[in-house]
Amino acid sequence: MKLSDKYKTVGGESIGEFRDRGSKFLGYCYPVLEESEWQEKLSVIKKMHPKSRHFCYAYRIGREGNNFRANDDGEPSGTAGRPILGQIDSFEVINVFIVIVRYFGGTKLGTSGLINAYKTCAYEALSKAKIIEKTVEDIYKITFEYGLMSNVMNAVKKGNLNVVKQEFDAIAFLEIALPQSEVEDTLLQLKARIGNLHLEEVTEKTQINGLTCEYLTTR
Repeated sequence: MKLSDKYKTVGGESIGEFRDRGSKFLGYCYPVLEESEWQEKLSVIKKMHPKSRHFCYAYRIGREGNNFRANDDGEPSGTAGRPILGQIDSFEVINVFIVIVRYFGGTKLGTSGLINAYKTCAYEALSKAKIIEKTVEDIYKITFEYGLMSNVMNAVKKGNLNVVKQEFDAIAFLEIALPQSEVEDTLLQLKARIGNLHLEEVTEKTQINGLTCEYLTTR
């Protein structure tokens, strides 16, 4: 398996806390895969802390890591979002969203004090998170006629494929998760086994009567 198929992320929610001269910082760290997810998390946190004036955050999403954002939410430019993003990068994790809630304690911390506070709070949240390694997977939907049921299930078993969803109603289908670097070879082997064909006979364009294969998403 290619090294690029592997990445580190957090296994669940974690919370970190930091205090300085009366100001209280609460950091919430979440695993996210899409922008709609971090937006939802941020909305929930704002409802949890209606008296706070600052909800500074950062995220980095996607295997390439080029979908990212750092938001200071009213704090001096560069004192909050960037330090938070810096900790995400320091831990070498992706698909992570961190929002830090600040309660002002009456004493201004200054630029260096704010940078240290947001950096430390993000560090605390990530330190309490379970860092896990995941594989980039493509999800495919295999739809088939019931006459192919035995062939499909045997092919899935022989290929030791990860079935994430299945339904046997008016239409039968399976959703399978495939390591991204192995997608092409795995789909060819699947078609060969279902169609009782030699692997050398199968190409990407090969059609098996009663069978369709559709890419859904990447996770």
